[in-house]
Amino acid sequence: MSALSPAERALLASLARTALPAGRTLHAADEVTVDAAAALLGRAGAPAVRAWATGARALDAWCRVRHLSAFAALPPDRRLRVMEAWRDGPGTRLVMRGLLAPLKLVHFDSPRAYGALECRWAAESPVREEPQRWQQQIVDGGALDGAGLECDVVVVGSGAGGAPIARELAARGFAVLILEEGKYFSRKDFSGRPLEMMARLYRRAGLTATLGNHVIPVPVGKGVGGTTMVNAGTCLRAPDEVLDGWRRDFGVDVDAAALAPYYARVEDTLGVAPSSPAALGRPAVVVARGADRLGWSHHPLPRNAPGCDGHGLCCFGCPTDAKRGTNVSYVPAALRAGAQLVTGVRVERVLTDGDAATGVEGTARTADGAPVRVTVRARVVVLACGALHTPALLLRSGLGTSSGHLGRHLSIHPASAAFGLFDERIDGHLAVPQGYAVDEFARDGIMFEGASAPPELLAATLQTFGPDFVDVMERYRQLLGFGFMIKDVSRGRVRLGRDGAPLMTYSVGEADVRQLRRGMVLLCRLMFAAGAREVFPGVAGFERVRGEADVDALAKARLPARAFDLSAYHPLGTARMGRDPATSVVGANHEVHDVLNLYVVDGSAVPTSLGVNPQMTIMALSLRAADAVARRLERLAA
Repeated sequence: MSALSPAERALLASLARTALPAGRTLHAADEVTVDAAAALLGRAGAPAVRAWATGARALDAWCRVRHLSAFAALPPDRRLRVMEAWRDGPGTRLVMRGLLAPLKLVHFDSPRAYGALECRWAAESPVREEPQRWQQQIVDGGALDGAGLECDVVVVGSGAGGAPIARELAARGFAVLILEEGKYFSRKDFSGRPLEMMARLYRRAGLTATLGNHVIPVPVGKGVGGTTMVNAGTCLRAPDEVLDGWRRDFGVDVDAAALAPYYARVEDTLGVAPSSPAALGRPAVVVARGADRLGWSHHPLPRNAPGCDGHGLCCFGCPTDAKRGTNVSYVPAALRAGAQLVTGVRVERVLTDGDAATGVEGTARTADGAPVRVTVRARVVVLACGALHTPALLLRSGLGTSSGHLGRHLSIHPASAAFGLFDERIDGHLAVPQGYAVDEFARDGIMFEGASAPPELLAATLQTFGPDFVDVMERYRQLLGFGFMIKDVSRGRVRLGRDGAPLMTYSVGEADVRQLRRGMVLLCRLMFAAGAREVFPGVAGFERVRGEADVDALAKARLPARAFDLSAYHPLGTARMGRDPATSVVGANHEVHDVLNLYVVDGSAVPTSLGVNPQMTIMALSLRAADAVARRLERLAA
């Protein structure tokens, strides 16, 4: 049932009819679209419904003042002009995008729309799977009877930080217990449907975001494997100069030579290598063509996906298990080595005795929703909840706060994208979504990586609507998506929200705004060099760029941060490593400065922005931290 009032639903229907008319092959929005959008808002929760309704009422009030008419009562052509005015307004652009996003998402999330675009609707169901013995070591926390658990080391989190150290310590004979807030999913759970999978596999259905001078989505995975289950699989080592900076600025005894053996072990475990030409598909060919014409360096990205079929579902759970996220690599290996995994547990507090950690405590839920307390006593506690949830857990526990730096120094790699329309078939949906890179400007802090998107997500990304929008979407198979991220110098902060969950604040500084503008200009030039007829950048006032003259105008434009459509995927630095306890939260061995036997092994310990995808670095640091934790456990047992 819709959570919208009748008046709000009428506004939703009017927006749908105006934004999504019929095309040559695509059907117009109808009551099915409106019902589905209302249901999507309802599933997103009361805050999302209130936010949408507030924006819709503001649009209607503006209409009544400017046009002496309710929005729904205007004829279609005038409604379209009102929407265009809001899209082009500095204070209303993001509101218009938010009003249309639910409609675009559900309209294109249907077999009918996929059929009109000649795209495959869903992933093939896997052949019947035989249960693996290690799966018997996975327990739902809701099934526990409340009795306390004991182990040598409890690892909170099963992603890039937690899973490698759990496997390493279990292989050395220690009793390891992994706690994971999310569920365990196998390949048979991955339908290939983006909206369905985002609701199941992402925190807040992918709606985690920063607050500041921009609202920037930072999608975070929730489930065994964490974000490695839903990322694009890119595996890059941190640049030498970044690691050298850690030694110079933070006194951390980590450099390229020191991490090289750990990187090599991770690469071997994950089968890191470039994807095959067949999996990279036409997007890689076209990007390489443009980069060659400009004389720019480019190459296939190394990925943890041997045997990838290139069907573009990396970010929604790989239905073939070709991508070796920790859910199919380090976690099973840890369980085979004797570790235990308890899912569905939200860890709320680290337990201490004096100045030493002694375990954790949290809550699980039974099948009927009743709470179950889960207490784990351990000689060593490893926090690997990620750069958002680890500082929140430490703040809830009142630990790691002595320096005043806990939760600060958040970097996120702000990212944007553009879509080029070509005369040829691109078929990005039949290729690795992020398989190719242009690294000509990587030393300048701008890294270009592929950004193909399925129809519903592409539709929500484009700022256009109405007949022009439908015309572009009907040529979906001729669109090339490509993106870039910047090595940000801006920094944000993680605090505790009202419910004890992490609250991110982050404002994009002027230096990073200049980098974003430069990155988008370079991306447009790359698209035109590759043969694009026109380009759709995510920039206010430049939603449709038709040639170099428009690109030159973009290069000269004075743009605020909110003019760019941004997302981010790599939160780091909120419990950073350092030798000095006055300026960092954990030491070079990952132990919290002011709490014995408590270690932070995830992106929050990474001291600075990397400029490249961080999962490889987090995993290498995790293996390195295992050596320090093993030494501590041996001393405690002596």
